[in-house]
Amino acid sequence: MSADMSAHPLADLSVVDSLGIDLRAAGYNGTGVSALLGDEADAALAAGAWWPAQRACVAAEAKSPALVALIRLFLLAESIDESAVRRAFSTTHINDLLANGVLEAVGVGEYRSVLDIRPHADDAGDYLVVSDQDAGLRDGPVNHDHVLGIGGASISLARAVIRRPARRALDLGTGCGIQALHLSAHADEIVATDTNDRALALARATARLNGMTWDLRNGSLFDPVAGQQFELIVSNPPFVVGAGARDYIYRDSGVSGDELCAKLIADLPAHLAPSGTATVLANWMVFDTEDWQARPREWLADYPLDVWLVQRELADPISYISLWLADAGESAEVLAERAGAWADWFDANGVVGIGMGVITLRAKDIGDDSAPLHVLEEITGAGEEVTGPEAEAFLARQRYLADVTDAELLALPLSTAPVLLEEQSLPGDQGWQSISHVVRRPGGPGAALGLDEVSKALLAGCRGEVPLGALVELLAGFHGVDADALAQAAMPVIREAIGRGILHEVDRDS
Repeated sequence: MSADMSAHPLADLSVVDSLGIDLRAAGYNGTGVSALLGDEADAALAAGAWWPAQRACVAAEAKSPALVALIRLFLLAESIDESAVRRAFSTTHINDLLANGVLEAVGVGEYRSVLDIRPHADDAGDYLVVSDQDAGLRDGPVNHDHVLGIGGASISLARAVIRRPARRALDLGTGCGIQALHLSAHADEIVATDTNDRALALARATARLNGMTWDLRNGSLFDPVAGQQFELIVSNPPFVVGAGARDYIYRDSGVSGDELCAKLIADLPAHLAPSGTATVLANWMVFDTEDWQARPREWLADYPLDVWLVQRELADPISYISLWLADAGESAEVLAERAGAWADWFDANGVVGIGMGVITLRAKDIGDDSAPLHVLEEITGAGEEVTGPEAEAFLARQRYLADVTDAELLALPLSTAPVLLEEQSLPGDQGWQSISHVVRRPGGPGAALGLDEVSKALLAGCRGEVPLGALVELLAGFHGVDADALAQAAMPVIREAIGRGILHEVDRDS
C-alpha cells in the first residue's frame, strides 16, 4: 500500500528541492561540516558533546554564516533569528519551511528546527538524512510516531549487509531511510516499507535530497510486498521485547515477546530470491542464560536458508528496560511506571535475559538440494562486529566445509592467513611454562582458535607448499604416533580453522 504523505513533513517536494539547493550552496554535507567544526569538535558532536561544536560555530560565523546557521538549526537544535534564517535559506521561503514542518516559530523573529537533517558519509557517498530530533534536544517526551535518525543500530546493520549488486532490494522497516541510502549504491530498484506514515514521508525527503527515488509502501512486515521476491533484504524492525505495547512506533511492534522477529524470520524465505541474502537485526527472549540459543533454535527448526546468527550482547532485564526507556524523554514518574510494568512482564514470563544480535541469511542456488547450514554463536568482543564481507566469506566457508571430505582436505596444500599467536604462560621450575595457545585472525568476528602443541605446529607448517597429509605424516613421525590417528584427531581443529578464515585452500591461479 502506498503511503499518504500529504499531512506529513516536507509534503511539498518543490520545497524539498529548494531546501536541497540551499543546503548544497552552503556546503552543508559531511565534508563541509567536518571542515568547519574541525576534527575534534566533529568527533565530540558525534559522541554527544555539543559545546565544542557551538564554540566552533561562534569562531566561524563571520566567514561561513549560512553553514553556521544550518549547523545550529539541524545539528545543535538551537533557535536562530530571522536574519540568520534568511542567510541560510536564500532559495527556500521561511513560510514554506514553516508550512512543511521544517521550522517552528519560538518567539518574535526566532525560529528553530523541528527536524534533524544530518550529513552522513560513507565509502559510497556523502548523504543527507532527515529524521526527528532526539529527545535530548527537546523538552518532553517524543511523539508516538517519532522517527529515529542515525544511530548505533542502523550503522551496525549497514556495515553487516552483504553488498552484492541487486536488481531489487527491500528495506523492511525503513524509518528515515538510512538502509535504503546504502542500498542505492548497488541496487537497481529499492522498495522501502514502514507502518509509520511520518517515517515514510521523511524517507521520501531523504531520498529526494540525495537525488534518489524509492518505492515507499505502508504496511507491516511483508504485507506490502506479498508475492514478491528480492535479491537482497535488510531489516531493522521494531524488535523490542515486551508485553506488546505500541507506545512508540520506532521500537514497539504491538506484538508480545519476540514474536515480531520470529514471524519476520519465518516469512523471509518466501521473499528471498535464489542466491539472495538478507541481514536482520533482532532481539530474542532468553529463559536460561546457559542456553541463550533456545529461542533462536525454535525459529530455525526446519528452516530452508543458510543462517549465521551472532549474539552480540546478552542484556539482563533491568539493563534492557533502562536502555529503551532512556531515549523517549519521559518524566521520572512515567518512566518508573513503565519500567515496573515491563519488569513484571519479564518476571511473569520467565525472561531472564534478552539476546541482541545480527542474523545473516542466504538462499540456496536453483537446483541446490543440500541441507541448510545453521550456525548460532556468541561474539561479543570489541572490534569483532559482523561486516558484510566477513558475513559473506563466513557463509561461503561453511558451505565449502559441508561439501569437502577429510580425505580431500588432506590432499590439499593449505595456507595460513595473516594471524597472531597469543600465548599464556606461568612461571615454573624450568622457567616460563606455556599453558595455552590461541591463534587469532585480526578483524575476523570470532576468528580465534585454541591450539595444542601439535595443532600449533601443524598450522605453522601450512604455507601452501605441501599437502596437509604430508605435514601430518611428518608430525606423526616426529612424535612417534600413528599418522591416521593424528589426522583424525587434528581434523576438527583444521575444519574450525578453515571455517574461521585462519586456514584456506591455496589459489593456484593467483
